[in-house]
Amino acid sequence: MSLAACGGTPTGQTDPTPGALPARADREQLAGLAAAAKDRRYVATYTLSAPKQDDRVVTVAVATDGSWVVAIPAGALGGLADIAIFGSHAGMFQCALGPAMGTVGVRPDLPPVTAGCVKVSRLTAATDPRIHHMFTDWIDPLTNRAAALSVTAVRPLAGAQGSCYSVESNSAALAPPVDPGIYCYKRDGLLSAARVGFGTLTLAGAVAPAPPSVAMPAPVVSRPPLPLVAPPPPPSPSASASPKPII
Repeated sequence: MSLAACGGTPTGQTDPTPGALPARADREQLAGLAAAAKDRRYVATYTLSAPKQDDRVVTVAVATDGSWVVAIPAGALGGLADIAIFGSHAGMFQCALGPAMGTVGVRPDLPPVTAGCVKVSRLTAATDPRIHHMFTDWIDPLTNRAAALSVTAVRPLAGAQGSCYSVESNSAALAPPVDPGIYCYKRDGLLSAARVGFGTLTLAGAVAPAPPSVAMPAPVVSRPPLPLVAPPPPPSPSASASPKPII
C-alpha cells in the first residue's frame, strides 16, 4: 500500500518548507525582469533622495552600442562637484563635470573643479558613488538564479511602477553581489525605483529612446578620481595664530 495514500510522507522525502515555493517564484520573477533590464536601451531620469541632502536628478543613458553614462549632480567632494560614471569599449571612467550648482567659492582652499574623465580599473569605497551599478554590473547577479541572494516580493515603494522585491545576501561569508535593498522593475525591464544604503531612486518623467552611442562627457585627463567626501578645511588663521600658553 502506498504511504502517500494514507496521508504520510514517502520514504526519503521531506515536506516542503513553508514559503519555499513562493520565495523561489519571487526569485524567478526578478531574474526574468533583470534579464529584460539587461537588454534595455534608453535615456531616463531618476529622483535621488538621500538623508540630509536635497533631492537630485540623476540621468541615465544606455546606448544601442552598449556605451552608458550615469550623471550624478553633487556626487563628489561632499556635494561640491557634479560627476558622471561613463563606460564603453574603452573602459570605465569617473568624470568630473564641474562645480555643483551654488558651490563656487564655498571652499576656496580646494582647487577649482574642472571637467575631465579619469580611467579607472575599479572604483574604491572612497570614489564609488554606487548608483551606476544598478544600471550596469548589478543586473547580472539579479539574473543569475545561483547567485547568493535571497529575494522576496514586497509592497511597492512610493512612486514605483511594476513589481518590487527585497534583495538580501544569503551568505555572510561572501561580499554581497549587489547592495541589499528593495528593487522595483516595470514589466519591460526598466528599473522604476530602488531603495538601498545610499538613498532612494524613483523614475521621473518620460523615458526617451536610446541614442546610437553615448559620448564621453569630458576629455580624458591624468589625475586621481575625485573622492566622494571633501577633505577637511584647514584651520582658521585665528586658531593657528593663537599664542601657546606659557608653562
